[in-house]
Amino acid sequence: MAGTALEEIFASHGSLRLSLPRNDKGIGNIILKPDSGHLIEGVRVQPFPLWPDDRGYFLEIARMGQGLVADYPSESTQVSAALSYPGTIKAFHFHLHQTDFWVAAQGMFQVALVDLRLGSPTFGRRNTLYVGALRPWQILIPPGVGHGYKVVGADPAMLVYITNRIYDPKDEGRIAYNDPGIHYDWELQHK
Repeated sequence: MAGTALEEIFASHGSLRLSLPRNDKGIGNIILKPDSGHLIEGVRVQPFPLWPDDRGYFLEIARMGQGLVADYPSESTQVSAALSYPGTIKAFHFHLHQTDFWVAAQGMFQVALVDLRLGSPTFGRRNTLYVGALRPWQILIPPGVGHGYKVVGADPAMLVYITNRIYDPKDEGRIAYNDPGIHYDWELQHK
């Protein structure tokens, strides 16, 4: 369920206005298929193939000009990677300009997304995606969608991410992982 605004606009650029939602504690919609009707507006998910053999596995992160990164300009695209240890939470970040493309190359992630875009049809909605070795999905995260993750399982996890802009610290905002408006529940769900 989409939230209501907790406070006025805290960041904006042009017509993009961001506000913190007021949500009940939880993890929102768990996304179980790439074309889920519960995805936040503008978020796109696509499975990618892994080619395992007796030596390990190969995965293709992206081909510029194709797939979810088809519109990324070659002159400003940046490719980065982050290795995180089990239990690590990195959340929440948002951008006013930058689009992120995430690929979990190793391990498992609990990815948390929240729509911060005031006026969006999915404002306040939270999505949870379990991605990585057991669910090889690519995720495209548009500007104004808060994003973060927790490494789940016993092994470190590697996130490879491609951005459509060279990193600019002025474009990145941060919200505490335990923000009372987003109210994301990072605890084990015991279902």
